[in-house]
Amino acid sequence: MSSDTIAALASGPPPAAVSVIRLSGPAALSSLAALTGGPAPPPRRLSLRTLRDPRDATPLDNALVVAFPGPGTASGEDLVELHLHGGVAVVSGVLAALTALPGVRLALPGEFTRRAFTNGRMDLAQVEGIADLVAAETAGQRRSAMALAGGALSRSADSWRSRCLDILAEAEAGLDFAEDEADVASRIDEAARDQLLTLVAELQALIADAARGQRLRNGLTITVTGPPNVGKSSLVNMLTNSDAAIVTPIAGTTRDPIEVPIDLDGVAAVLIDTAGLRDTEDAIEAEGIRRARLRAAAADLVIHLVDHWPAEHPDGGILVVNKIDLGDYAPSTDGSVHFVSATRGDGIRALRRWLADWAVSAIRPTEPPLLTHARHRDAFIDAAAALSDAAATDDFVLRAEGLRHAAHAFGRIAGRVGVDDVLDRIFSRFCIGK
Repeated sequence: MSSDTIAALASGPPPAAVSVIRLSGPAALSSLAALTGGPAPPPRRLSLRTLRDPRDATPLDNALVVAFPGPGTASGEDLVELHLHGGVAVVSGVLAALTALPGVRLALPGEFTRRAFTNGRMDLAQVEGIADLVAAETAGQRRSAMALAGGALSRSADSWRSRCLDILAEAEAGLDFAEDEADVASRIDEAARDQLLTLVAELQALIADAARGQRLRNGLTITVTGPPNVGKSSLVNMLTNSDAAIVTPIAGTTRDPIEVPIDLDGVAAVLIDTAGLRDTEDAIEAEGIRRARLRAAAADLVIHLVDHWPAEHPDGGILVVNKIDLGDYAPSTDGSVHFVSATRGDGIRALRRWLADWAVSAIRPTEPPLLTHARHRDAFIDAAAALSDAAATDDFVLRAEGLRHAAHAFGRIAGRVGVDDVLDRIFSRFCIGK
């Protein structure tokens, strides 16, 4: 399939002001010539051309075209972009004309990026960073994705792998000295153990930060709990400026947890509206309450909502007193309680500000974490375990084997070894034109 030339819409669906079609492969430049009826324009320079259907010379569009001869392109192959007027008929007509040419077909999801990986233009961790960048919804997710796509994790993994190989070379040397020069072997063994323990400590610190990376990538979870009819759904709607949760005066309206996304100053989060907590004989409501307790137990933060003051402060989470428009409440002097009106809006801005400050302190989005994918975390855990075993043994053969295992785990990060089973899963996340 790599001998095919692929074509796809690389911009959003029409209608649009401008639509971009990309081609990559051995017939990309000749396909451009077929549509323009002349030689390719100067490389890497936008040129205005009239595009015609090669089958009958029907005019398709007046477009800006640009040619990128390989291999120094995004895909590592000859690459062409057609900047068209973004009408449905224009885009469909150009794609139909292209795919009628010999050796040209529509691209599969992620195929442009997969070719970039195959041709050595980016490694697998960078590919995952590109996928994260396309999916990023907040500034924090964008920064993290940019760091991954820019090769930050790959460079760290390659550095650790290089250090592993250096220690492995010393371990191999230790085998040569093991019998004849015991004192030399002893010094090599001591130095290697110190280096291994240093490596293990660095990896453990990285792995410990993985949870922050997962929360930044997937979003924080904030569960709103409390008795029925205290205004949980109203609070979720007010905080997210939406009408996602149904609000009625009937107790027990909310049964299943309702998730509503919220951007807290560049940090992605999900507000979860849950069933009111109370004793009930209704089997369906009881199941909703059970699920509410489970979501609260797994949440990064729990908002305990009540509609009266004073109220018992919960263990963990924050206490929010709602319906202050119906009574006279004096704000807490220590800031441990938030007073709001989820219908009128009193105190909502301050509560949202507190949530944003909490989210930023929990995630530290300006410090992009290296580990944001479970695949990366698992590889580093394998490497740390292998290095710990290597440091614990006095046997040079076992140490060398542990170092080889760790070097292999580091190689999995960038896709240099043992990643065939994850390629299809990763590239399936991309859109057609990427």
